[in-house]
Amino acid sequence: MARSPQPLVALVALVVAPVWGWDKSVTVTTLSVDNGGPWGDWGDPEFCPKGSYATGFQLKVEPHKGFFGDDTGLNGVRLLCARGGAVTSSEGPRGSWLPGVSCPIGGVLVAFRLRVEPPRGIWDDTAATDLHGLCSDGSSLGGPGGHGGAWGNWSLPCSAPAAGGVCGIRTRLEPPQRGGDDTGLNSVLLFCCP
Repeated sequence: MARSPQPLVALVALVVAPVWGWDKSVTVTTLSVDNGGPWGDWGDPEFCPKGSYATGFQLKVEPHKGFFGDDTGLNGVRLLCARGGAVTSSEGPRGSWLPGVSCPIGGVLVAFRLRVEPPRGIWDDTAATDLHGLCSDGSSLGGPGGHGGAWGNWSLPCSAPAAGGVCGIRTRLEPPQRGGDDTGLNSVLLFCCP
């Protein structure tokens, strides 16, 4: 497992990109955190339908397997879209989807943070274990994920020119290692649309 460079602060990038369901000229803001795990590859970005924002999320989590088990922690994040449906990027094979959490009526997701276990050397690595979201009304959504690792800083919130709310997701996932130490989901990017 090769270690990749880690950013020191939360980053926000502006890009003009084709967004499934949204107008192809829309300016999308990318939200990231500074503590994502170092393993795996980035999946494809996925977006809510045009004009729809994420009002909550659902986590796919593998329960703790004990001292001799190979834990993977978080294996997926699914955005719950305001106009129906849900979107997810890459998803690991372990665990199950837990009940979703949602912002109060009329609220949308605008920021997030991850709970991540740093690399442990010869011990079992897990990487991301939980996610919290911040709603447009200032309320916080606690994910029902695992307890390993430490919470990182909150991402910057959705801001101008794409201040509407979170509209898409991209996840970094380590594929199964076939006898090696598996981690599952390592990091998350969220996208804001106007």
